[in-house]
Amino acid sequence: MRNLFLGFYSLFFILFSCNQDEKNKCANNQPNIIVIVADDLGWNDIGYHGSEIKTPAIDKLSQEGIELDRFYVHSVCSPTRASLLTGRYPSRYGILSPLGDEAVFPEGTVTIAELLNQNGYETAISGKWHLGTVPEARPMRLGFNSSYGYLRGQIDPYTHLYKNGNKTWHRNDTLIDEEGHATDLITDEAVQFIEKSHDNSKHFFLYVAYSVPHFPLDEPENWVDMYEKSIANESRRLYAASVTHMDEGIGRIMVTLEKNKLEENTVVLFFSDNGAQESWHSKTQYNGKYKGNDVLGDNRPLRDWKTSFYDGALRVPAIIMWKGKLSHGKYSEAINVVDIYPTLAGLAGADIPEELNIEGLNFWPSLDGVTLDEDRIMYWRMNKGMALKKGDWKLIHHGKTPDEGTDELYNIFLDPNETRDVSEENGKILLELKKEMKHQFSLDSPLLANEIQ
Repeated sequence: MRNLFLGFYSLFFILFSCNQDEKNKCANNQPNIIVIVADDLGWNDIGYHGSEIKTPAIDKLSQEGIELDRFYVHSVCSPTRASLLTGRYPSRYGILSPLGDEAVFPEGTVTIAELLNQNGYETAISGKWHLGTVPEARPMRLGFNSSYGYLRGQIDPYTHLYKNGNKTWHRNDTLIDEEGHATDLITDEAVQFIEKSHDNSKHFFLYVAYSVPHFPLDEPENWVDMYEKSIANESRRLYAASVTHMDEGIGRIMVTLEKNKLEENTVVLFFSDNGAQESWHSKTQYNGKYKGNDVLGDNRPLRDWKTSFYDGALRVPAIIMWKGKLSHGKYSEAINVVDIYPTLAGLAGADIPEELNIEGLNFWPSLDGVTLDEDRIMYWRMNKGMALKKGDWKLIHHGKTPDEGTDELYNIFLDPNETRDVSEENGKILLELKKEMKHQFSLDSPLLANEIQ
């Protein structure tokens, strides 16, 4: 087991051992939960990974919490967000790509927000949804007591319009018009929710989904000017400004927790929805308002960009912090976004019905040395292919089905940057992983969700 983490207060394992008689005691130990998700943030776009981008608030989270060093998501946004909310691989719902308007979850889907709500939590989202825009697909139909932000996958930071000019900004699932920069508005809503929550007796689950550093980028001069001397490329400077602006918002959220004496009763999880995008150009989106970006994020030393099956797309910065309960460290076992659902459910003392078929693992006990299944399967699928990880091995298949196309095989422990395809000399392992890939493929929904328009 390659776990470098050092130190956890085992007292809090009471959360995982509650019987019926201890229910009230467990309820008193339920923490508040905040999940903060950046949009298209690269591996090398945060200060604690050595970036030139200033992220003091995120760095402080890493210093006071645990760096989840091998945290895997999906290579584009909607699939990651679907896994976060359902604890299942998104392909089980036919979600292989960024989504359009239609509802994608079947009737009766119990999201993590719904499960926590059923267990006494006040639940709220501030920011990006991107899991359907029709009324039946909106957040308050899927377990959130309140919702705010935008329903589609990208917006103009100031007008809040989608790339085709459609409205998407909303409050409590109803479209509204509002002035202000999206980063500030998303933060303001999160801060206000925490302030209100301090005044009632309920625990809360807050999902803060920022719009940056996803394109299009438009930042106030004060954020851009701080990089005038340190970053020569104009596009990269703008990208850096958006990250530091978001970081300031995260800092405000943490200060609000401290001011309301909620820090020691709140678990904070931060990660990016996928790796960074290399560049962006469009003469038609946003009526041609934005000139192209020749340089955006930085995933080095990991390979490739958002939308690929390499770790530059799938492995992202991630931190978990619970002040006074978790000691600083670096956790090096592989975790998947699908694991968040059972982990948060465990923290909340919430039983997960078997019929939900949750595919993630509760990783919380492993922070104290309880070994996860090192040979566990992780599975990714998009329209153009699929990938599967088992232990140190990762198979990438280019083809719409496992039986057509080409394969690449990497030992990502020995070769974390995926520089050498070793499929030819490891035929037995390749066949073993292909067999498992076919099995995973067979579990996917035959009905594909609507793609982004």
